[in-house]
Amino acid sequence: MYHKPVLLQPCIDGLNIRKDGIYVDVTFGGGGHSKRILEELGETGKLYGFDQDEDAEQNIPDDGRFTLIRHNFRHLKRFLKLDGIKQVDGVLADLGVSSHQLDVPERGFSYRFSAELDMRMNQQGNQTAADILNTYTAGELQQVLGQYGEVRNARTLAQALVRFRGGRKFQTTSDLVSVAESLSRGNRAKYLAQVFQALRIEVNEEMQTLKEMLEQSLEILKPGGRLVVMSYHSLEDRLVKNFMRNGNFDKEPVKDFYGNIHRPFKLITRKAVVANEEEVKENNRARSAKLRIAEKDVS
Repeated sequence: MYHKPVLLQPCIDGLNIRKDGIYVDVTFGGGGHSKRILEELGETGKLYGFDQDEDAEQNIPDDGRFTLIRHNFRHLKRFLKLDGIKQVDGVLADLGVSSHQLDVPERGFSYRFSAELDMRMNQQGNQTAADILNTYTAGELQQVLGQYGEVRNARTLAQALVRFRGGRKFQTTSDLVSVAESLSRGNRAKYLAQVFQALRIEVNEEMQTLKEMLEQSLEILKPGGRLVVMSYHSLEDRLVKNFMRNGNFDKEPVKDFYGNIHRPFKLITRKAVVANEEEVKENNRARSAKLRIAEKDVS
């Protein structure tokens, strides 16, 4: 199984699916959410899935209403336009790395396995985690670790990484773990997860692509269309929350010359929806999930 979809029913309910609507699952992955959307759609409905990971192709449903677009969701508007779609009724995003990607050792996403330091979601991409560790300056590594992993001793770890590559280049996840775990304090697993998360985000430009996708979602959603986004760490959730509340990535809404505020979305969820104890027990990935839903303003 690619991975078990998190908060499945709340996501489907949040989309408020119309039988004849057009929807986009920008993180198709294992197809769990897409399968449920298709169950709700009528014969004239349409669903597009985006995924840059070639492994996702094995999960394409045998359904003429579904189209998989094998590209990063930062190209959402462009590829829908190529298919003649200018507006949609709903956009769903289940962010983060999939269970499948974590559990395939050779992808290099997890500290649990010894593998090549890859971490590319798009396996045709140019830059790997090893490239970053072998070429970034100590200052650049510190910024990545501190900003994307919220690693407390980012400066100390960055300096240690540079010292390591002075002897030999980083090649495997074990190389990275050997340096990082020597500097971990307290919860080793949490610390290593933060380090790997930071590198994964940098390799895949996740924060920038998320911003681009959110901005394009606002453009292509019909008035009354729904944006449903599930995030797994505070950096993503902060961007999503600010964008849904203010239409930008700042904490404050934009005002016009007269001081008037126009918020492009109506919040369907004032607070993030989280999984209950039962779901977390059945699916550990649900533990850190935060679901936010907004509806495009009709005025």
